[in-house]
Amino acid sequence: MIIDRETDFVFFSGLLASDARYTATYDKVRKVLDRHQVRHGLLKGTKDIWCRDYMPIQKGIAEFIQFRYEPSYLADDAAWQTDPVAALELNQLQATYSNINLDGGNVVRWRDRVIITDRVFPENPAYTNKSLLIDELEKLLEAEVIVIPQIRSDMTGHADGLVRFYDRTTLVGNCLEAEYGYWKEGMRKVLKDYSLDYINLPFLDIKVKGFPESAVGCYVNYLEVGDLIIAPVFEVEGNKDEEVLNLLSETFSDRVVEPVNINEVARHGGLLNCISWNVKRTARLNSSALNL
Repeated sequence: MIIDRETDFVFFSGLLASDARYTATYDKVRKVLDRHQVRHGLLKGTKDIWCRDYMPIQKGIAEFIQFRYEPSYLADDAAWQTDPVAALELNQLQATYSNINLDGGNVVRWRDRVIITDRVFPENPAYTNKSLLIDELEKLLEAEVIVIPQIRSDMTGHADGLVRFYDRTTLVGNCLEAEYGYWKEGMRKVLKDYSLDYINLPFLDIKVKGFPESAVGCYVNYLEVGDLIIAPVFEVEGNKDEEVLNLLSETFSDRVVEPVNINEVARHGGLLNCISWNVKRTARLNSSALNL
């Protein structure tokens, strides 16, 4: 499995650069990437900005796994549902297809293991035996699958707003003591079962009027590409921006941590990992097709 630190190229939905609601975010992130000489491009044929979810998982240097993208939360919003088959064809990408229904934002990866929330089970009701579903995922990804609880109030149920890998045996995740009791206890069991260490990252539990799915306050949804980590800051009352930046800089002492405020996107329900698809470049990524 290609891990984030090994990636060197970041793609975004073309909508991020063309929709007036999001262009400020695109400009901010693009400038940080340019400053650190990280190449980036735009994807064609996307229907929303959350490209992490409908783009494939990079397993090897030229190996991609494309899962079915039919999330239950978009069941009544076909206009927002990107067709991965069409998107890959339009962008001249090749992948191995799986009929398992799984969003990319619900796959947090390390070289030989991935973390997925238990949202994967109701999203795949045909698999009445959960073990068979996990076995198939492990074969496809050639990695151990670790299942953690979802946050029940989260529309998407994704893992990338909860935890990230620091290394194979250490996670960076939302502060356990500040989380829901059921999630805290469920995570403690996972940490014990898999002998995982845990770095508690503060988060803000705030409501944004008019945006019930707002992700403002979710610091763990950062973008990690190569030696660069672009971390969200929120600059709202009671923020923990400085505390989080100091903790990330201490934790990732051999990286560069850059803050960026993208609240104009965050209030719609996602942050930096959600709007990006970072890969290790190969000849299969056709530059002319991807506006590079």
